[in-house]
Amino acid sequence: MARVIAEREDVIPMLAEVFRTHGFEGASLARITEGTKLGKGSIYHFFPGGKEEMADAVLAHIDDWFKRHVFAPLNEAADAAAGIQAMFDDVERYFLSGRRVCLVGVFALGNERDRFAGRVHHYFAAWIDALAAALVRTGRKPEAAAALAEEVVGGIQGALVLARAFDRTDVFSASLQRLRERLR
Repeated sequence: MARVIAEREDVIPMLAEVFRTHGFEGASLARITEGTKLGKGSIYHFFPGGKEEMADAVLAHIDDWFKRHVFAPLNEAADAAAGIQAMFDDVERYFLSGRRVCLVGVFALGNERDRFAGRVHHYFAAWIDALAAALVRTGRKPEAAAALAEEVVGGIQGALVLARAFDRTDVFSASLQRLRERLR
């Protein structure tokens, strides 16, 4: 039986999980209705633009979360080192210690890459830039900070893949710990 959802925003996290599991191309309407427990009419009421509008809403939701919980603390924390540690804590929580894949990463690797290239690029560039800026505030030179920020964000993404491939969250947590130590 279809469930009643009062707000469009309530549907977005459920859609994110459908896209995480099946990718954009694999997220059929049947999978979307199954994952959200909404009927087709409700889905199209909230997202008249179809699956592309759903994906845009999910990416905007992710972007907003990262702006508030990761990028802002990196850019605004009075103590840059504390902002960096908060980034690691929030990233570990967001990705459920490696049990949740990065949907933006899924979109970067799948057939939908070109369709969402701008959004994907912006997400990773914003994260690298915010981390690099925090590293500069800790005393690192800008070039070294930028390279290290790329390494760390790439390391986090790679750790998500390995945790998923090995079905072991400890791989993700251990990688985050090594990356934390690398930045100290």
